Amino acid sequence: MAVGNRERMKLIKAALLAGVALHTLAIGMDAPALAQDTATRIDELQPNIPADAKLLLTANELVYNRDAEIVTVRGNVQIEYGRYKMVARQVDYNQKTGRILATGDIQLVEPGGNVVYADRMDVTDDFGDGFVEALRIETTDLTRLAAETGERRSGEEFILNKAVYTACTPCNIKPEHRSLWHIKAQRIVQNGRTRTIRLEHAYFELFGKPIAYIPVMEIPDHTVKRKSGFLFPQFRYTQKLGAGVGVPYYWAISPYMDATITATGLTRQGFLLEGEFRQQFHNGLHTLNVAGISQMDREEFTAGTVDALETNRGMIGSRGKFEINPRWTFGWNVLVQSDNNFARTYDLQGFDSSTYVNQAYLTGLGKRNYFDLRAFYFDIQDADPDSIEENQQPIAQVLDYSYTAPGPVFGGELTADFNLTNVKRNRLDRDTTVFGVDRFRGLEGTSHRLTGEVEWKRTFIAPGGLVLTPLLAARGDALGVNVDDPIGYTGNFNSSDAVTRRMLTAGLEARYPILFVGEGSTHILEPIGQIYARPDEQYAGGLPNEDAQSFVFDATNLFDRDKFSGYDRIEGGTRANVGFRYTGSFDNGYSLRAIAGQSFHLAGLNSFATDDLVKVGADSGLETDSSDYVAMVGIDAPSGLMASLSGRLDERDFDLRRADATVGYLGLNWQAAFTYTRIEAQPLYGSASDQDEIQTAAAYRFHDYWSVFGALTYDINNGVVSRNGLGITYDDQDTLFSIVYKQERDPDNSVANDWSIGARISFRTLGDINVGETRFEELDYF
Repeated sequence: MAVGNRERMKLIKAALLAGVALHTLAIGMDAPALAQDTATRIDELQPNIPADAKLLLTANELVYNRDAEIVTVRGNVQIEYGRYKMVARQVDYNQKTGRILATGDIQLVEPGGNVVYADRMDVTDDFGDGFVEALRIETTDLTRLAAETGERRSGEEFILNKAVYTACTPCNIKPEHRSLWHIKAQRIVQNGRTRTIRLEHAYFELFGKPIAYIPVMEIPDHTVKRKSGFLFPQFRYTQKLGAGVGVPYYWAISPYMDATITATGLTRQGFLLEGEFRQQFHNGLHTLNVAGISQMDREEFTAGTVDALETNRGMIGSRGKFEINPRWTFGWNVLVQSDNNFARTYDLQGFDSSTYVNQAYLTGLGKRNYFDLRAFYFDIQDADPDSIEENQQPIAQVLDYSYTAPGPVFGGELTADFNLTNVKRNRLDRDTTVFGVDRFRGLEGTSHRLTGEVEWKRTFIAPGGLVLTPLLAARGDALGVNVDDPIGYTGNFNSSDAVTRRMLTAGLEARYPILFVGEGSTHILEPIGQIYARPDEQYAGGLPNEDAQSFVFDATNLFDRDKFSGYDRIEGGTRANVGFRYTGSFDNGYSLRAIAGQSFHLAGLNSFATDDLVKVGADSGLETDSSDYVAMVGIDAPSGLMASLSGRLDERDFDLRRADATVGYLGLNWQAAFTYTRIEAQPLYGSASDQDEIQTAAAYRFHDYWSVFGALTYDINNGVVSRNGLGITYDDQDTLFSIVYKQERDPDNSVANDWSIGARISFRTLGDINVGETRFEELDYF
């Protein structure tokens, strides 16, 4: 029956208010953490119902006792009002006393989706006071709250007696699932005025057993998004630092600023103090980190290392990222520390990498254009007290700009790239190979280079399917060089202060895709031929080489016009690249891919055969007129199995020069990968002996929520396990438990702690407890 705006509306509104207040407490319990986000003020006692909302009431029977002034609706009572829905067996409203009594399988669904269950509800019509029996609440974020009775007092306090709180994400699909943990409290009091929730005489139970007694704990309710207070303790244990317990304190300074201060006691090294300050702006975020310690027992570290020599150690780190507009971004990462290994030794999160890249940058990204300006300083974190390797690193500023014409130019694509690089190095970086040959990885002094390159190419498809792509390119460089001459360099080093060089290229690529369609499979075989005509590289090997030192010739760069990795070297001379690409797909889900070919130096000076400050072309496979053979093949199976093999074979006797083989499997319960890498010795390039290494990583889920995982890196030539680790984890989305053992062997003593044990336990809606580091980098690709 439909009911208008009459006296009986009080019955409906009060019932809805009861349900809303019960839900208010449930939301407060959703996140019992000690520090939350921005604060908001809402009315705790009134449902959000539009003024023009219509009410619909249906029931088997409605009785109005005029003498007793009691309105009764019974039998499948259903009430809908302002997106709230309530069902009960019977609802009585006493107009004299102003009280409402709802009984029998009460269920309230509020607009957000939370559901409140109760057996009996006795409240005043303004819900200032009242009682609820057999209360149960299920929220949309899959947390649950139950209590024997609930009581509302003075319109601002809601009290639950003998209450239980837990989170149960799997219950959404497995109703029989039982969470590993829950909180039992003798009494839970929510105060709408102070916006707090107080737990009295509470026990935290894990696996059904009480493990912690909490006499009294007061936490902010759901309306308080940020509040100062202590966070969960942090635990750690490492070989030379000892056991540690950190106590973080969160400080909500303002709606846009906060800080976390952590004091950690380490059994072997004393008291470590850390602080992180965060400030949010309308277009970005700035984070400031500080840390310091006065080491208690330096003798725990290896003698002669910076860790053993320093007593007072500290660091300051600053990170920022700001969006000027949707296309332009600027930011920075900066680390300043008392010595070159403090942040790594003490595993300071975000600053513990072996090389920390200090940089400031400005980036612009258009539809087809790109701008990037960066300044770099490389902080090498190792145990060397003289910081030799760090002093050999450059201070660099790099500008890159890439432009692509918005429309066709003479029917083809026109692109332009510009690069400006300035490098300053305070100390000569020279490495002597086993043959007594010096490699000059960096010269003391300053060098500048401005590079501009324009490329035009157009694709034609000839009758029969032949694809032809002619290419024209022009490049120019202007260099300013003010460095010390590399004494002992066998090449022809140019000692001029100012140098210019140029390179013109005319090229043609021909491809002929051939399609084979079989029963249940499709194959594309594409023979490829390229030829690039160029003059010789000017000043080949006679100029500083800062950004083209790393070079690997393989199938991935076989068809590149310039195979050098940076701008400081230019590939010159006439060269042809010949090979093929293949892809195959099968109806059963398998797919194949392959690339193979060879490169030929046809005329002019072979840039890879010339002397170079870092011997970048030595034993690269391109230093001869006919290059080594390169190939890559891969297979993917629908079962989750994948395998790939790439390699480089000598052009004369097919000896294996380099190989990378990977086999992996990604399934529901198993995840595993095996990688073998072989690199033949390149004595002139600084690699004195063959390098053979095996890397393995695997994870196995042996139960619904339990998994074991491990990783190992084995140096075959030296017969040493260089890295290994093992761990076990439980994760049901509400409870996460993980324990990890990791070990790393470093002959250079750049790692202060040879091994570490990490553990983490996390309870959804409550918080995390961490002991050390539990992340496995080797498993990141799973």
